[in-house]
Amino acid sequence: MSSGELYARALKVIPGGVNSPVRAMKAVGLEEPLFAARGEGAYLTDVDGRRYVDWVLSWGPLIFGHADPQTVEAVIAAARDGTTFGTATEREVELAEEIVEAVPSVELVRLVSSGTEAAMTALRLARAVTVREPFVRFRGGYHGHADPFLSEAGSGVRTLGIDAQGKGRVVDYNDLEAVEVAIDGAACVFVEPVAGNMGVVPPADGFLQGLRRLCDQSGALLVFDEVITGFRVARGGAQERFGVLPDLTVLGKIVGGGLPLAAFGGRAELMERLAPAGDVYQAGTLSGNPLATAAGLSVLRRLTPEVYEQLEQKGQRLDALGEFGRFERVGAMATLFVDDYPALFRHLLEHGIYVAPSQNEAIFLSTAHQDEEIQLTINAVAELLLT
Repeated sequence: MSSGELYARALKVIPGGVNSPVRAMKAVGLEEPLFAARGEGAYLTDVDGRRYVDWVLSWGPLIFGHADPQTVEAVIAAARDGTTFGTATEREVELAEEIVEAVPSVELVRLVSSGTEAAMTALRLARAVTVREPFVRFRGGYHGHADPFLSEAGSGVRTLGIDAQGKGRVVDYNDLEAVEVAIDGAACVFVEPVAGNMGVVPPADGFLQGLRRLCDQSGALLVFDEVITGFRVARGGAQERFGVLPDLTVLGKIVGGGLPLAAFGGRAELMERLAPAGDVYQAGTLSGNPLATAAGLSVLRRLTPEVYEQLEQKGQRLDALGEFGRFERVGAMATLFVDDYPALFRHLLEHGIYVAPSQNEAIFLSTAHQDEEIQLTINAVAELLLT
């Protein structure tokens, strides 16, 4: 069945024909979404048989590429023992241990099923601990689709131009003076330590350190949303790379090895406020799902220093894209900012290269991307932008 036929069917049973808005691809001038059939390594094949170099990689989780054999085998083995139990398992303890060992600020961690769930619970916890309601966040950031986070958010909210309502004192990213004005009486400052949902925007020198100082002075908690940066820009995330420790950390994407899993963690005295140890309620039927924990463990246990050295080398070769526009990269995530992004997206898709269907998202590198895929991408961009 073709993409067009599937989209026609989808429109009859799914709002807008997709289960996440940016997949519709209308912002880049396409009339129907890409319907994936399978992935292998750095490549994605759609239902029409077209094969693409994939720089989206399911929006970041697949650091070893599509259908990574070790991850697939781990999930198959776990499934043979049962797909969900609704009670504690050994693997969720093991995954929590891996996270605590890797992420510098995390002493205790709670597993959940999505980044949205992790972020909204981290906010709930920060409010309970500080006995304060307001919080500070950043214009163009994205922390999932819970109500408090949506106004002036990035990612699909910005791509689709949706005037979403939300709470929070919203200030510009990298603007410490604005934070200083807004932070009085705030429960927390909620930030992507490397912005990844208005394109990749690195923190300015001293910005994260300044947030830490302002939070310490005001009594607000510092919350790093490392759903994207966690295990991607370093094994210990942006907090390891930049040497700034938050009070709470939100994780997703890579931590679940490509399956639905997320987490949030932090200092023990904060996390012990969560039920059943404390009075802040959070629960989830599929939290710590055995398939997702198997995938997460398979991936995290292989994230050695050599992996990050390899990713950095690939990233340095991709830096050649800076000849064609403003190219921002932090580790294994990057964005090429150009004047006409929809035209670039369509040109690359026609040349068998799939990048995010929005200027507000990132290119994600994996160990599966080799020199061939990198050079193909550079050549295709040059063909459009140098003619």
